[in-house]
Amino acid sequence: MNKFFRGMWRAITFPFRLVFSIIAFPFRAVYRFVKFLNTEPEERPMAEVFSDLVTSTDTRQMLWDQIEALRMHILRAVIVLSLAVTASFWVAQDVMGFLAIPVGGLEKLQAIQVTEEIGVFMRVAMTVGVAVAFPWMAMEAWLFAAPGLRPREKKFGLVGIPLATLLFLTGMAFTYYVLLPAALPFLGSFTKISQFWAAKEYFAFVTGLMVWIGVFFEFPLVIFVLSSMGLVKPAILAQHWRIAIVIIAIIAAAVTPTIDPVNMGLVMLPMILLYFISIGLSYIAYAGRRKEKAEDEVPADGEAAG
Repeated sequence: MNKFFRGMWRAITFPFRLVFSIIAFPFRAVYRFVKFLNTEPEERPMAEVFSDLVTSTDTRQMLWDQIEALRMHILRAVIVLSLAVTASFWVAQDVMGFLAIPVGGLEKLQAIQVTEEIGVFMRVAMTVGVAVAFPWMAMEAWLFAAPGLRPREKKFGLVGIPLATLLFLTGMAFTYYVLLPAALPFLGSFTKISQFWAAKEYFAFVTGLMVWIGVFFEFPLVIFVLSSMGLVKPAILAQHWRIAIVIIAIIAAAVTPTIDPVNMGLVMLPMILLYFISIGLSYIAYAGRRKEKAEDEVPADGEAAG
């Protein structure tokens, strides 16, 4: 009889419980997320973890769990990227026309191979898909790393996702509006040979350059995150700025489409500026980390004295 009345009660109250669950769901999700942001990770030295891999079954299982979690994050990122690339098919033709403006439009390019047009279309759609899916891919990277980060590092990483997207798009815009207008006239007038550029080569050149420069613009944010985690020290970056400029020059020479110093300088200048911005951000992040560690040690000292 009791089971009958309990079943009746559950059936009568089901609509109310369902409505309450729907209303409470966003509040519970926000509560769990805030709790996750403020949860301290379990601190274990890396040397201890590697030594336990041989002797501890739990440590090996933890490693496999991390690998499985990484696989799922990568899978979700690939699925979202695939959807973004597929959705980009509807705008790829317009983007191709926009990217071809510096050379006078699509009619100034020619397809030599039978499959060249579809290949160019897919390359442009892939580039647009990467730009669109970049925030989600950054979020997946953050979700994978967040359980091992301190609350301050989690929050910085979360705020860094829109900043990373903005920096990536800024790098792509810099390539299109600054670098290409300077590089293409030089490439087109280096000799008296008539220029009939193939669409495949042109779009491979433009999209590749835009993606690489976009990645380079992420450098300040990466340095800030690594400094906040204590993996990079600002003093080292400041001391070795000459070596950094040499490395930047090598990278600029490899990425720059021309061999003239003007276009190479156009790539080097923002990269050098970004490097010095990274040093400043590194000092800020490192100072914040030291302050947080000092605040954590003060209560411990007070308890010990008491």
